[in-house]
Amino acid sequence: MAKLPVFVKVIAGTQPEYLHPDYRSSVKRAPTRPLVLLPHSLSERTGPVFGQDCVRATDGDLTAQHAGAPLGERIAVSGRLLDEGGRPVRGALIEVWQANAAGRYLHKMDQHNAPLDPNFSGCGRTLTDADGRYQFLTIKPGAYPWGNHANAWRPAHIHFSIFGDGLLSRLVTQMYFPGDPLLALDPIYNCVSDEKAKQRLISSFDLATTTPEFALGYRFDIVLRGRDATPMEK
Repeated sequence: MAKLPVFVKVIAGTQPEYLHPDYRSSVKRAPTRPLVLLPHSLSERTGPVFGQDCVRATDGDLTAQHAGAPLGERIAVSGRLLDEGGRPVRGALIEVWQANAAGRYLHKMDQHNAPLDPNFSGCGRTLTDADGRYQFLTIKPGAYPWGNHANAWRPAHIHFSIFGDGLLSRLVTQMYFPGDPLLALDPIYNCVSDEKAKQRLISSFDLATTTPEFALGYRFDIVLRGRDATPMEK
């Protein structure tokens, strides 16, 4: 089973700040006092765990979960899960969730005036293989308004959740798309001050995984810690 590291040493500016005033909800959520670290007992370090046998090979195809095909541009998103030394992290559970092509989530709290897609739920999961590789087939999500500031729109993105050997070992991040003009205006993306670290949140077009006449490929490698760590949500 995979073991996900904790961020023991963080390089300044490479991870999101707890308080980023332009991201309005962080003003309420950011701690005002020093964090208290609670020691983990043996039971917390060893469980609860997820069952790998519950993850089916087809769970990573978000386009084949319903009777019909979803609307939108098909994309294949793949990459590797790596530790700080560039070594593969095997057997990690990666889950994704996203809006549909119109920029709407299948969630009762999402009241965006955009259509739902009856053939797209927006969730998938897979396990990394022996080389730390993963792949999802999905639909490119649309941008959507989110009310943070005047005329605020979130850039197209996919949420990633990475689990280690237990359900308490979890890291969450977001993947963006290259060339999106909304990135420069997005406070969540800009919670990371280091420019090189922000670039690690942007996928790259990948011709090698592009399927002719079917789906464009994007590559998104995830590094768990160290100098090249992918920024993770707090």
